[in-house]
Parts: sequence; structure tokens; C-alpha cells
Amino acid sequence: MSTFFIIAVLILLFVVIFQIAKASEYVAILKGEEKSRKQNNKINGFLMIAFLVLGLVGVYYCHEILGGRVLHESASKEGEKVDEMLHITLAVTGIVFIITQILLFWFAYKYQESDKRKVFFFPHNNTMEVVWTVVPAIVLSILVVIGLRNWFIFTGDAPKDALIVEVTGKQFGWIFRYPGKDNQFGKKYFRNIDPSNNNLGLIWADNKELNQKADPATFDDIVADNTMYVIKNRPVKLIIGSRDVIHDVGLPHFRLKMDAVPGIPTTLWFTPKFTTAEMKEKTGNSNFQYEIACDQVCGAGHYSMKGVIEVVEEDEYYAWIAKQKPYYYGAFPEKDPSATPPAPGGAPSSSPDSAAKVTTASVTPMSSGNQNSKLK
Repeated sequence: MSTFFIIAVLILLFVVIFQIAKASEYVAILKGEEKSRKQNNKINGFLMIAFLVLGLVGVYYCHEILGGRVLHESASKEGEKVDEMLHITLAVTGIVFIITQILLFWFAYKYQESDKRKVFFFPHNNTMEVVWTVVPAIVLSILVVIGLRNWFIFTGDAPKDALIVEVTGKQFGWIFRYPGKDNQFGKKYFRNIDPSNNNLGLIWADNKELNQKADPATFDDIVADNTMYVIKNRPVKLIIGSRDVIHDVGLPHFRLKMDAVPGIPTTLWFTPKFTTAEMKEKTGNSNFQYEIACDQVCGAGHYSMKGVIEVVEEDEYYAWIAKQKPYYYGAFPEKDPSATPPAPGGAPSSSPDSAAKVTTASVTPMSSGNQNSKLK
């Protein structure tokens, strides 16, 4: 019923506008075309002033009502630089917008057709051409330089104490990998990918056909689907890739994004400012989640490709990571030492695959290429 009503109103408006236009033509014929044109020109001049005032009031009103509701403050320290760039850009373009709109509508009113004034042809002016070309070029160059400076920070070397997480996009979800107690990511190869037990193609065994040798560093890597855990106030470096097509790691709450390209790893780092629990309080939304969106159309299921970031305190993170089993033991539970019964005589039995042994020694803080873990 509502749809029918809307269609009927639109048809009625069209008919009314059409009839007004026809009536204007008849009036022009009766009054004389030139007189009617001058009268319409004067009316349009006053309407321009009305549109100018109403338009500026509308812009101000929308800014006051919606300015603080579009997005909360950046949830990352690096994202503050993005917000700063946005504010500078809005300030510059806003000033230009207001000046040009005032001039546009005022000139339409002030220089309307008049019998007391002759037309002045102004085809070209070198000074004006130089000014409105050089000034915008300088301003835009400054904005570009600021953007490039921030881009090099986000994609450059992360701090030495940064948490390292590998993010892999696939149709249609995200896979997160953390290095284990050896603080190293094991090697992987796309031909080893098996959706049933090896989503990343980790090199777990020798393969003569592919000229591969098992990489012991893969045996303690931790893999999680769709939820990534990071620590508040600690930098996190993302090593980003894709398993199939081009995806894009979009982090709207942190104001960052980066393409996930098959075969070409990309990197990005940021420092979370608020835990997920704190953001629930700040936003008043008990269901709040930090989202990882795919900002690149990647197929029919693109709309459903959502990941979650849990920002927690340091103790919570290590409590979570301690509960995680290496991905290798999920695929081969029989090789998990903790699930192997003791050998006769009380001595612990060895793992069926010697390469699967994982050291339990405490680890030291990692460099920029390793994960800093407190697991023991």
C-alpha cells in the first residue's frame, strides 16, 4: 500500500510540474516573450539568494547533527593520523566550498539581466588562470605529502616489540596465524592447501615431487579462523596475503586498510588504544565488535566476509594463546605429545614424527620479525 501511495504522489508531482510549465508558456505568449523572460530572470535571481541561505543553513545543521555520529574516535594511535588528514582536507575543501558557493549564487543575483547594464565579455585573464591553477596545485601537493608520510609509517617497519599476526583472505573468510614457541612462522606452499586439514598449505612433510622438505617451524604455528586476538597498547604487525583472489583487509575502527594479494605479501601495523570491552562501554553497544571487512569485491559471498578483532589486555591474550593447540596437532591428533600415553616403565614415549617435537623452553622477546611470547 505504501509503495502504491509513493508512486501515486510522484505521478501527481510530475503532472503538477508539467501543468505549471505549460501555464508559463501561455503567460509568456500573452505578456510577450521578452517581458516574461525578464520577469523570470528576476525571480530566478531572488531564488538563488534563497537557495544560498537555505543551503548553507542545511550544511551547518547536518554538520551539527551528524558530525559526531558518523564514526567514533580512532581506536588506534596510527588511525589518529588518518583522522587528522581527514579534518585538514575537510577544512580546506569546506572553506573553498563556502567561498565558491557564495560567489556562484551571489553573482547569479547581482548580475542578472538589466536594461541599465551592458554585457561585459571577459574571455581570458592570465593572472587569474595562474592563481587558480598554482594555488590548488600547491595545496593538493601538501595534502599528498602528508598522506604519503603517514602511508610510509603504517607500511614501514613496525616497532621491535610488535605482535606479529599473519592474515590470509579466502572466499569468504579470514585465517589468522600466530608463530608458536619457536617465534617463527613455518613455510607454506599453495599446492599443499587442503581445505579439510591444511587451510594455509603449511609444509608438514617431505614431498619429492615438489622438492620440499618438512619445515619444523610449522609444527607449533597456531591458526584461528575469523577471530584475531591482539593486545591493547601494543603494536601489532599484520602480514597480509590471499589464498585465491584479491581481497582487502579493511579496519574501519582503526582507520586503516590494505590489499590482500595472492602471492604478494603486504604489511600493515597499528597500535590498538581500547579493548573490546572498553569500546562496548564507550559506544553504549553491548554487541560491539572490531570488524575486519573485505573492502574489495571478491565474489558472490563478498557481503558475508567479516572477521572479528578481539582487543584484550596482555594477561588475557597470553591466557588465550596458552589454550591454543598448534594447527599441526589439529590435523594429526595422534602426534600430539600431550595425547600420547606414556611408554612402558613410566618413561614418556617419543612423538611418532620427530620433526613434530616442539620445544617448551621459555622464549625471549622477539625482534621485528618474530613473535614476542610469554608462553612457558
